[in-house]
Amino acid sequence: MITWELIVALAVYNFIMYVTPGPNNSILTASGIKFGFARSIPNVLGIPTGHGLQLALVCLGLGTLFITYPILYDILRYVGSAYILYLAYKMFGSLNVAKSEDRSRPLKYYEAILFQFVNPKAWVICSTAVTLYYPKGENIIIGTLFMVIMSTIVNIPSISIWAYGGSVIRNYLNNEKLKKTVEWFLAVMLIATAASVFLYNT
Repeated sequence: MITWELIVALAVYNFIMYVTPGPNNSILTASGIKFGFARSIPNVLGIPTGHGLQLALVCLGLGTLFITYPILYDILRYVGSAYILYLAYKMFGSLNVAKSEDRSRPLKYYEAILFQFVNPKAWVICSTAVTLYYPKGENIIIGTLFMVIMSTIVNIPSISIWAYGGSVIRNYLNNEKLKKTVEWFLAVMLIATAASVFLYNT
């Protein structure tokens, strides 16, 4: 049954999970700094789309696969951390490349969607949300739609903060020394994120 108490509790849980640091927010910060907020919008929209699909699959029973076959979660950790390390590698030197030579681009909408399926934190959020907040006794379609809609409503503004914050920092990168410092900080942040994903155990 869907109640106001459930709505508030799920909204608070979602906000805390989505606004705190993680692979998505690290990538969005880097994207905001390098490309600005407007060019990062496809990434911002792709994340809740992919996460909504994940959440729907978990509501429909996919989450039991991770319990039955825990190696699947390990595979996600390895692939996800490898991809984040690749992004960190691309970050080194990227802020010092002339615009005419710079062929890099922000994540496309479909790439942000696909990344959610190798993002361990996203799967943990889905599994925990369904376990704790799925409306008991509700029709499965209505219950699943409720979970996905609540997720999307909270997700978009929560993660947009990181992309926007990066775009604000972008305005202060005229100084070459500062630009280099930020570039290294972003790369280290992505490496630390990859390490946390690789070493994380549920």
